[in-house]
Amino acid sequence: MIALTLDRIAEITQSRIYGSAQPSELVTGPVVVDSRQVVPGGLFVALGGERSDGHDFADAAVAAGATAVLGSQPVAAPQLLVDGGDAEVVAALGRLARAVARELTGADIVGVTGSSGKTTTKDMLAQVLDRLGPTIAPAGSYNNEIGHPLTVLRADEDTRFVALEVAARGIGHIAHLCTIAPPRIGVVLNVGSAHVGEFGSREAIARAKGELVEALPDAGDGGVAVLNADDDAVAAMASRTRARVVTFGRAEGADVRATDVTLDAVGRARFTLEMAGHSAPVRLALVGAHQVHNALAVATVAAECGMAVEEIAAALGEAGPVSRWRMEVTELADGVTIVNDAYNANPESTAAALETLRAIGEQRRCHAVLGHMAELGEGARAEHERIGRLAATNGVATLLAVGDEAAPIVEGANGVAAWRGEGLTVPDATEAAAALRERVRPKDVVLVKGSRVAGLEQVAEQLIAVEGTQ
Repeated sequence: MIALTLDRIAEITQSRIYGSAQPSELVTGPVVVDSRQVVPGGLFVALGGERSDGHDFADAAVAAGATAVLGSQPVAAPQLLVDGGDAEVVAALGRLARAVARELTGADIVGVTGSSGKTTTKDMLAQVLDRLGPTIAPAGSYNNEIGHPLTVLRADEDTRFVALEVAARGIGHIAHLCTIAPPRIGVVLNVGSAHVGEFGSREAIARAKGELVEALPDAGDGGVAVLNADDDAVAAMASRTRARVVTFGRAEGADVRATDVTLDAVGRARFTLEMAGHSAPVRLALVGAHQVHNALAVATVAAECGMAVEEIAAALGEAGPVSRWRMEVTELADGVTIVNDAYNANPESTAAALETLRAIGEQRRCHAVLGHMAELGEGARAEHERIGRLAATNGVATLLAVGDEAAPIVEGANGVAAWRGEGLTVPDATEAAAALRERVRPKDVVLVKGSRVAGLEQVAEQLIAVEGTQ
């Protein structure tokens, strides 16, 4: 973080210095909401939680070296006090990040959004851009009104790039995040059906995602909108921005293209990267055919930031997984392959995962453990049944639906007359792991996929743990 005195932070955040806090004391960062992450010179932001209240850890935070506590309840520790509860503390955090972002005159801010693939693309982008200079990116899916400013506040005078993931759970959310850290480059990956239950329609989701390109500077001021040419809803966003538009995809008209796409035996994509009359071979370290579009988005941004096509291809090949439970592949001693993609699920990402399972499991028995896909609204049953039919069409030997809400997946599979596999609905992750242990043979492939609330990463972890005890 750029060093600021407490009185300057109080001015920015519209808080007041309280208790033993000294106006001239410096905060050098980082700013954190978890007292266990405090380091000397940091600022601890106290928020209420489901199980505990951050104000209860104010003394521990200062003992660990925090210069002060930003919160809404008076505490004995040095404090910047905000009136109005947690909502006003979060607003104050946003104001602080906005002020710091304005000071990052030597840094490019890149925003990434989409219905799926945001976190993986952001992780890949940060690894590639880091070759050009110091790059800040959030850990995991730190993409909301709290995680977004906390990420920005990690930047300092030496930062060259800030790669941010921007998410929306309603109209106006992305627009708000873009006021905290105005991006010069905005990437829209796709518009799917994730959260359609909250938004009401795919068209509403597109409106929300498009707020990112609406927030970009004019083309003359360096604004660049990076859009997926293979997604009609994304491509249409070109009319909503004053920035220069650069497209990526497999379509012939895309500015940045992938041709000759193949998958190796473990589902990693190989393709030829083509841009601006130049080409280079790419071999991704990440698993899944869907990673091709993510990689193309990253390549487009990297080219805009001055990287040559050969260097981009090399950097993409070296970018590995960063955030947990996203196409995480584990090979067990008996040859069983476990693909843990349990962080989240929607119809598009689940279909992509099943296609990857088929590619990895060619000539091998495949098993799919699927949880329900949350927030799909009235179309939830139909989407779950469709995924079941896709799993059956892909020839899975065992299809486990975890939880009653996921049961229509098995119903859909059973409706495929040619399917000779077994479909079961089990109540939880423990029962799913037990069912798999009875059915999985050496050299089989297991896919685990579900919405975050299902906690299906436990299935993969239990299978791996059992092997470790043998």
